[in-house]
Amino acid sequence: MTHVVSQSSAPAGPVFVGIDVAKDKLDLARSNSRQLLSVTNDDKGIRQIVQLLKTVAPTCIVIEATGGLERLLADALLDAAFPVAVVNPSRVRHLAIGLGILAKSDPIDAFVLSEFARLAEPRLSQKRSANQAELDALITCRRQLTCARTAQSNCRQTTSSSSAKQSIDSILKALDKQIELLDGKIKKLINSDDDFKHLDRLLRSVPGVGPVLSSTILAELDELGNTDRRQISALVGVAPFDYDSGTFKGKRAIRGGRAQVRNVLYMATLASMRFNPVLKDFAARLAGKGKAAKVVIVACMRKLLTLLNAMIRDNLTWKELHVVKQLQALADAGAMPHKIQNSIAAKRPMIF
Repeated sequence: MTHVVSQSSAPAGPVFVGIDVAKDKLDLARSNSRQLLSVTNDDKGIRQIVQLLKTVAPTCIVIEATGGLERLLADALLDAAFPVAVVNPSRVRHLAIGLGILAKSDPIDAFVLSEFARLAEPRLSQKRSANQAELDALITCRRQLTCARTAQSNCRQTTSSSSAKQSIDSILKALDKQIELLDGKIKKLINSDDDFKHLDRLLRSVPGVGPVLSSTILAELDELGNTDRRQISALVGVAPFDYDSGTFKGKRAIRGGRAQVRNVLYMATLASMRFNPVLKDFAARLAGKGKAAKVVIVACMRKLLTLLNAMIRDNLTWKELHVVKQLQALADAGAMPHKIQNSIAAKRPMIF
């Protein structure tokens, strides 16, 4: 199915493209035309889009994240070396409201997406390796099974029927077995990839970081080590944002980010606050200043994420990170030869 509506052209210039993704069809809008292209959401329709975009040379293509329905299209566009950004639907909807566009339909959404590409300058996606795509799928499946296990466990606690409990126990047993099998597949995949294996070794050298957080980061946070601490905190959703107006000073709060990574980081941080001496001392200092418990936990999440970011960026294990920190302290105190001090000073901005 190919359907074109409302033909008229716009002035020449950079071309921004928005593609609305539905289960059965794709709607494509361009900033240089009021023409809407509608194709089926399958291999044939995606090939039509790729062929069209090769003649357009777009500056940016924006696709909404739609629970995985966008992945086939995004991968095909990345394979064709197009600049693609997969964005949060709520951000696009906020732009539409800001532009006074209150109506919502697939064609309207496509044109709003093209405006988002033009105005928002979204961060571009990177092409994933086959192993990373596979790891992402395994991690997603494991997370879904874990949620199902939690739901069934909660149901078991609220029923008094022995027959119902037996049925739930059977489901829990099957879920536990599948989760165990997935853990084995995830471990095997990580060990079969040299890059994954190396990064996993660095991450798991940190007290409190286990296989679940490590594999989640490898699959869903490939920006770790390639950006600064503020940006990585915002990506995960542990960065506090201001809420001020005039003389009013509101409470800072976190928002947005990748919930799937943040949830796993939360559980790892709880363990780190008990067994990681750096996080344990940091949490104690904040608690001693009267900070609320949740504020302390979120601050520790951000601290742990910052340390992991520095380790991956500088290719350091947990112990090596603290050796460098101690050397920096000695250099600051003037207790090291001048040549070594200069060497460490040159690296300081990269480490902390």
